[in-house]
Amino acid sequence: MKMNKKAFMGLRIKELRKRKGLGQDQAAERADTSPNYWSRMERGTENPTLDMLIKISDALEVELWELFDFQHEANSKTLRELLKKLVTEIEDEEKLRTAVRLLRTIAR
Repeated sequence: MKMNKKAFMGLRIKELRKRKGLGQDQAAERADTSPNYWSRMERGTENPTLDMLIKISDALEVELWELFDFQHEANSKTLRELLKKLVTEIEDEEKLRTAVRLLRTIAR
């Protein structure tokens, strides 16, 4: 079953909330919204406005773009392609050396 973007957004909000150690009630209070509305957002049945997305990012103490970061959902082929793309975009030799050192450390 393919998930729609609202469902992915809801899962991402839930993931970030849990990572912060907050219950839905606490997160809703921080975002000045109701727990029911928060629950619907996490289930992907609500369509939050930009103002609400800003409140959510503030409540969860994350940058707004992090709500839309679904890279963790990508498969290994997609991640390898992304790595290749990123490597080709690094023009500074010292940054490239740093990237190689980081990847070697992770690969060990």
